Amino acid sequence: MRATSRWGALLVALAAFTTGAVPAATADARERHTPRAPHTVVLDGSRMQRTKVRLDHGDPELRRAVRALRIRADAWLDQGPWTVVDKPRPAPGGDVHDYLSQAPYWWPTTPPTADNPWGCPYEQRDGQRNPEVDSGTDRQDVEKTFDASYDLSLAWYYTGERRYAEKAARVLRTWFLDPATRMNPDLDHAQFIPCRYDGRAIGIIDFSQSYTAVLDAVALLETGAPGWTADDRTAMRQWNADFLTWLRDSDFGRQEAAAANNHGTFYDLLLAGLASATGDRELARRTVRDVGPRRIAPQIASDGGQPQELARTRSWHYSTFDLVAYTRLAAIGRHVGVDLWAYRGPDGQSLFKAVDHLLPAATGAAPWPYPELDFHRFAATDVVHAAADAGDRRARQAVPLLEEPPGGDLWALRPAAEQLDSIAG
Repeated sequence: MRATSRWGALLVALAAFTTGAVPAATADARERHTPRAPHTVVLDGSRMQRTKVRLDHGDPELRRAVRALRIRADAWLDQGPWTVVDKPRPAPGGDVHDYLSQAPYWWPTTPPTADNPWGCPYEQRDGQRNPEVDSGTDRQDVEKTFDASYDLSLAWYYTGERRYAEKAARVLRTWFLDPATRMNPDLDHAQFIPCRYDGRAIGIIDFSQSYTAVLDAVALLETGAPGWTADDRTAMRQWNADFLTWLRDSDFGRQEAAAANNHGTFYDLLLAGLASATGDRELARRTVRDVGPRRIAPQIASDGGQPQELARTRSWHYSTFDLVAYTRLAAIGRHVGVDLWAYRGPDGQSLFKAVDHLLPAATGAAPWPYPELDFHRFAATDVVHAAADAGDRRARQAVPLLEEPPGGDLWALRPAAEQLDSIAG
């Protein structure tokens, strides 16, 4: 998931966790909650059900993890819900229900006026982030919607406290379903540049990097959460079906599918996730199966390095980032009968090798030898966990040496990789 919208909350959570300032749950706040295995897209629902049973039997390690999760979820209770219609100016075309995000390094050259509200023309200032990206579009609000719905749904599943489920349902309903506030199921105006482009294909990554977590949040609520109705379930499924149609058939979708770096990997993740969530098991299976020859073989080197990501000024971030998509695709594959971890390219390329390539830096045994403007060792924690669970001996040995992310290591509760470092800037 995206780290930018929860970064401050996680630091607060970490402080509370280390000082023991954790709110106690009351018996009245809990529903009787018989654990059911959710039909998740990425997460392993059966494993989560077993984890819930262990938690209910008093597993102390899991209780510590739930305390950290509860702090995260509590931070969302007095925030939101957010809506696409709240931005100060609508997307090009004038429909307030259209999602809008903006290219971060493009700036106005004149003061805005009534006749020229954006201050066009825009010019590029590489590396300088225009604050309009965060204040004038939907980007931050959609990230909060994704993160809040996921954290709250997980907290409800493990605690049974209805306040978490009801807030998660309200967040999802406001952004996606309510006629007055819902988002249109397309990304025609993602990462637009005022006066130049009304939207760009690369803007699909605004959703492809995190939306599969929303699909799992919905699956968790559908195990019997209060506040999430049959009508909500039907409407959310239709929204996802419409979004999947746009993703497959639009020119932007076809362009992003052809991308040869992390954009292409994340496109496949979104496509496979939506296919699975809407019942197209064959599309999901085919998408994951093709990741081996289409992505791993050309994009991962024989030594496990990712050349296109290593060439970036934030090579550590983008190497872990791309592996978040790969490991989540492998998790979807588990549900549809494809073992992506077993794939070997013509020169021995594999996901195991790509994760092993990170281990010296991830464990602190050696410095990262490539350019990185803002190195965070914990960024690799989840992808190493994923490889360890998939059977990689070196990754299993590395797990005790990993750096804990801000807010705690929640792998035991949500065993699917998230992007743990900030991608702002």
